[in-house]
Amino acid sequence: MTLRIRLTWPAGHTTATLDETPTSRALLGALPIVSTARTWGEEVYFDTPVSVPREDGARQVVDPGTVAFWTDGDALALPYGPTPISRGEECRLASPCNVLGSLDDDPRILATVRDGDPIRVELA
Repeated sequence: MTLRIRLTWPAGHTTATLDETPTSRALLGALPIVSTARTWGEEVYFDTPVSVPREDGARQVVDPGTVAFWTDGDALALPYGPTPISRGEECRLASPCNVLGSLDDDPRILATVRDGDPIRVELA
């Protein structure tokens, strides 16, 4: 199964392709999601109604544009550059996250998301 989602916020939108994982299936079951975007360095994250355990293969350092699920906060995490705890230019998440897939577009589009923006996730 390949799952595509669409994320929209006041200044833009993007799509992402997710792999089939227990977390992506749980996320699919909760769509559509409307939440409030938060920013942490060059990462956008937001609360979801999904609560899942950390999967095997969870990673803390990921590529820009990775769609990750932060199990410690029940949130989607979308890094596009360094965070406050990064070493150099890496995308270092707050803790290991379940990797779900990646954005289909240039991850720098996420720089247009402002802290507090409404954000919506739905099937693409």
